[in-house]
Parts: sequence; C-alpha cells; structure tokens
Amino acid sequence: MVKRKSLKGDYCPSARSLDAIGDWWSLLIVRDAFDGLTRFGEFQKSLGIAKNILSARLRTLIEKGILETAPAPGGAHQEYHLTEKGRALFPVMVALRHWGERYLFAPDEKRSVLVDRRSGQRVSRLEIRTEEGHLVDPDEAVIIKVPETAES
Repeated sequence: MVKRKSLKGDYCPSARSLDAIGDWWSLLIVRDAFDGLTRFGEFQKSLGIAKNILSARLRTLIEKGILETAPAPGGAHQEYHLTEKGRALFPVMVALRHWGERYLFAPDEKRSVLVDRRSGQRVSRLEIRTEEGHLVDPDEAVIIKVPETAES
C-alpha cells in the first residue's frame, strides 16, 4: 500500500484541514459525536465499522486534538468527547449536510433533518459573507496564495 502524503506543512488551509481529518470514517465519527455518541460500541454500531479501523480513527482524532477521552460515569470504560477544536467542525459538517441534501437526494426522498434542539426549527443554509456582511459566491472569491519562493 502506498503511504499517504502528509499535508501538515502545506500552505493551503484546506489541505491542512484534510490532513488533520484523515478520511471519511473520521468525519462520520465526528458526525456521530455531534449526535451525542460517546462510547466505542456506540460508534461501531452506528457506523458498522471494523474494531481495528475504528480504534485507529479514534486514536488519530485524539492525536489531532479533535476528540478527547474521559472516564465513563460509574464504569471502567472511557468515553470520547469533542474538544473545542472538534466542536469547531460543526459548520463543516453542516455545509456537507446541506450540499448532500441539495445534490444527492431526490426532492421527496426520506432523509434525516438538522433542527435546533430548543425550537425544533430546521437549521438554515450556511451563507458565506465578508467581514462587512456582503454575501459572497464562488465567482466573487479568490485565494491569495503564498508566493512559491516562500520557505517554511
């Protein structure tokens, strides 16, 4: 198997973010953590993932500071909880969800729905805005790249 190239030192924030997340299993673990799952067995049951793969992904998410462990109340087991860094992935998860709802489901197809816990209202679509509040679409945004002569 070819070893995956690390993007840890890349100048692109998207590349570094993907390097930290690792793969789609990791994002599904984060999704389940947002949904309140905390135990190894809960993640395994929800995802249908092999124990060795789940263990490796949990370990990586802990190493990257996205999850942390804590003793489970009244038991010898441990629980997994999102850190502040992990909780900051919420807009990413919502953006993926909204994209999937828009492009991967038929209009009348059943799907889970993201709602506000207090009001029960659906969460509105994310919008990208400037610091002053102007709505920005992809044609209006540009990435200012680090000059190629820059050294790390």
